[in-house]
This record gives sequence, structure tokens and C-alpha cells, in this order.
Amino acid sequence: MKAINQVDSKLLWQEHPDPDIKEGEVLIEVKATAVNRADLIQRSGNYPPPKGASLILGLECAGVIKEVGKNTKSFKEGDEVCALLSGGGYAELVTVPEGQVLNKPKGLSFKEAAALPEVFATAYLNLYMEGELKDNETALIHAGASGVGTAAIQICKVFNNPCFVTAGNEEKIARCIDLGASGGLVRSKQGFTDEVLKWTDQKGVNVILDPVGASYLEDNLNCLSMEGRLIIIGLMGGAQGNFNIGQLLMKRARISGSTLRAQSIESKTKIMHNLEKDIWHFIEGKEIKPIIDAVFPIQEVEKAHELIAGDQTFGKVVLEL
Repeated sequence: MKAINQVDSKLLWQEHPDPDIKEGEVLIEVKATAVNRADLIQRSGNYPPPKGASLILGLECAGVIKEVGKNTKSFKEGDEVCALLSGGGYAELVTVPEGQVLNKPKGLSFKEAAALPEVFATAYLNLYMEGELKDNETALIHAGASGVGTAAIQICKVFNNPCFVTAGNEEKIARCIDLGASGGLVRSKQGFTDEVLKWTDQKGVNVILDPVGASYLEDNLNCLSMEGRLIIIGLMGGAQGNFNIGQLLMKRARISGSTLRAQSIESKTKIMHNLEKDIWHFIEGKEIKPIIDAVFPIQEVEKAHELIAGDQTFGKVVLEL
């Protein structure tokens, strides 16, 4: 097969050994994959793949099942699917445990389906499984224009959870509101506590989904409601922060750290099962849609990474094979 290999600082489309299919896995002929910020961090040497995972970049894909391993029960050759990967998506072929694979939603292209697994699994896991967001509770979603952010906004809308977003500029805020956010604030403005508290009538939000980390920590705690939950999923704003522990106690608040990639196959299987059960029918009914900013041929992966690094995108960047 061919795959994107990292040679020094370059990403090159080259010949690469085919992956070996194991028991309980499927082999997917990849039609499209998508770029995640984690790919850029791995490329820089700061996010090594989990033990046993492919060294090839790519955390999701859509394609056609070419082969099934022993004791694989859910799929057959020729099925059109999308999958959550631990690595290996930037290639013509990839293997993945069957529990991390879902049937491609009806009516979607492979390009659209490739934009689903990583961000919708991340948003659903952290808002509803980790954050335990309940009907009518509110959410604050940082980086609302990102792939995870645009997924989270749409899920909150269909589940009746009003959400407030932060994003990089007024145009992005307006597009987030068009997607279903109730309000928003440009992140470069000084702090967001006052606006979030005003939006919640001074009650604070029930759940915060935060890929920023340290630089938002104090404001996040100020924004939390009683028994609020802060879910930190990234460190774009640093890893070291200070906060008032007394405030955490008085609010009976909870801070959780969460990553998707390093979770066990069993955990990822549960997440994907819940995603199919609770979200897939909204996608097939067009109430939720993949948000795609740009599509590149996979040979132009360098351009795709530059676009993501420039922080001007709204939604996902997809690579087509």
C-alpha cells in the first residue's frame, strides 16, 4: 500500500508495508481521512502513539471493509464504514478493532463520514459520559469553531443543552450561533467570566469543555455552577496553572482530565456504541451534519497541516484518497 511517511520534517506519500490484520479486527480500504490537531503534535514529536498503535498519522477514516479477521461478528467484506483509530489513517489500508467501527451514515459521502469519528466521539464522551450533562443543563464550549467544538454545539442543540462558545473572531462566533450555540465571545477579549455569568443569570454553567488548559483555568472555575464539571481535553494554553481550591470546595465542583486516543479498546467500543445509538439517527436525519472547512488530496497533506496550524478553519479538514 501507499501511506504518508514522515521523512525528517517532510510528509511524503510513499510505499509502505500493508498492516497485518488481527483477530477481532477489520481491514479498511481508506477512501478519506481527516486531520486533527493531535496529528500536528505527534508530527512535532510531542504526542507519541499508544503502545502497539501504527506510527502512521491519522485518527479516523471512512472507507470499505476489504477483509475481516477471525471472530469478527459485526461486519463483512464490502461494508461502507467509518472508524475511530489509534493511528494509521493516512494510508490506503488500515486495521482497527471492530468495536471502533460504525456503518457509514446513510446519505453521507466518504469525505463527510471521515469527518465524524474523532470529533463526535470526543464531544459525546466528554459532555455526556464524563461530564454527565443532563436535560436543560448548560455548557461552555471553548474553541467552538474547531472540529470538536462544531460537533459539541450540534449535539448540545439536539439534546436540549443551551451552550455558550468562545472562538477566534466574530465571524466564527456568528457561525457557531448559526449551528446552534446560544451565545459566544471572541477569545481575545479580556476574560470570559462576566459574559458567561451574564448569559446564565449569574448561575454559572454546568459543564465546560476545554481544550485550552492552564490559561483558562481560573476563569473556568469562576464560570462553573454549583456542582459544575470542568472537562479538560487539551493543553493549548499551557499545562501549569493556579486556582483557588476553596472555590472548588464551596462549589462542590469537579475537574476531570480526558483523552480519547489512549483509552482501551473496550472503552472506545462503548463510546462508539453510544455514538451510534444516540447520535447516528440525528446525522441520517440531517439534524446534525459534519462541518468541513476544506478537502485536500492526501498527497497535499502538508497544505492541510498548514491550514490547521494557521487556526483559521471552521470545522474539519479532510484528506481524500
